[in-house]
Amino acid sequence: MYQKLLLCYDGTVEGRRALRQGAEIAMAMHSQAYLLAICRNLLSRTVPEGVTPELVACEESTAKALLTEGVEMLRSKNIVANGSLVYGDPFVHIPAVAKSIGADLIVVGYRPRSRLARWWSESEEATLLHQVSCSILVAMAPHD
Repeated sequence: MYQKLLLCYDGTVEGRRALRQGAEIAMAMHSQAYLLAICRNLLSRTVPEGVTPELVACEESTAKALLTEGVEMLRSKNIVANGSLVYGDPFVHIPAVAKSIGADLIVVGYRPRSRLARWWSESEEATLLHQVSCSILVAMAPHD
């Protein structure tokens, strides 16, 4: 049913849950997996005086470690897996990568947001569902 899965991973508990559940689907369906490691750019929130070569190197190495960790986990389960690393807004990168690889399933993690976070966010209409044309699996913990 699903030939190409896009597994979205950011290193959080929710991202790890999505990665595990996506791996289970890939194994059951004998699907190819593409891991999209997403790193929100910490440098964009740093005052210019605080940006040092060490900070840039630290962020880059952490982001690359996210990707390597995820791809190695998938390959250890005998899943054909490739991946890429992106910086920035997941709602920009996920639809673009899904389209470019021809994904028929996107797997993402879920993190509950507080009322304040929802109030400050953009419109409820701006969701991933409105930006892609394939299925989406939202991996949730039993208590979410």
